[in-house]
Amino acid sequence: MNRQHDISMEDLSEFCAPGASAREEMVPVTDQVTLRVVHFTPARDAGNPAVVFVAGWISLMVGWQEVLLEMTRDFPVIYVETREKISSCIRGRVTYDVKSLGDDLIEIVKRYGLKAGEYVMFGSSLGATVILDCCRQLREAPLGMILIVPNAVFRVPRSIKFIILFYYPDFYFIMKRFVKWYLKHFRMDVKSDPEQFRKYCRSLDAADPWKLKRAALAFSRYQVWPILESIHVPVLIVAASKDRLHEPEYLKKMASVLPRAQYLDMETNKKTHTRHVVERMREYIAGLRGQPKASR
Repeated sequence: MNRQHDISMEDLSEFCAPGASAREEMVPVTDQVTLRVVHFTPARDAGNPAVVFVAGWISLMVGWQEVLLEMTRDFPVIYVETREKISSCIRGRVTYDVKSLGDDLIEIVKRYGLKAGEYVMFGSSLGATVILDCCRQLREAPLGMILIVPNAVFRVPRSIKFIILFYYPDFYFIMKRFVKWYLKHFRMDVKSDPEQFRKYCRSLDAADPWKLKRAALAFSRYQVWPILESIHVPVLIVAASKDRLHEPEYLKKMASVLPRAQYLDMETNKKTHTRHVVERMREYIAGLRGQPKASR
């Protein structure tokens, strides 16, 4: 049984198109894990499939405000915050690997009664990788998947992994300064997209250090390559060729290996967080509806 969350983390009306509504729920996906889910309903039924929206690692909803304002004009949206985020309720010790996050997502699809071919999955970064990893286990397959800069691997240098392994989360305020410095100078093109760095800083400031530590260690062992050829759901890979953090050459390789993939380059991380990505999504879904469904 879903239970209503007592205190909203944002004013949800700020993410709704005119006339759209939103309700926030805390949804139990296992005996130990309860996730925050926000269900957006557009002002009118446009006949569009529902969108299961899974944002990236520790991403905040505010970073997707422009996308949600556009998406909720004519799509029902189920916005899922994965278990590594500060909003999740965790009882006892749990794992934070990609498979566990994917199992949670499979349970969300069941809970909301989504039927094969009647919904799409939309994810970014870690969220996109989780969608890819779990889609083969979905009994009710989505019409398609729109994946923004999915991670093929989670690159954690050995020195940083050593620090993460032994640092005490109560000293996270020191650790996050080092992480910000590393991202700025070694992983991001701050000149091309300064907003991406500011967005990551906000997310790091809001993160739960205990969950962050366990997730970082779990993700560092993951690679997406072994599963790609077995995925037969249509996929739109949305790349940002100037976003060094998400390694554009890997995105091209992923698109070439996936059996039913299309590739779209929006150049910067900032552009992938605008209404234009929703416009591309509408075009992609319209094309899917004119194609035969994937065989199971």
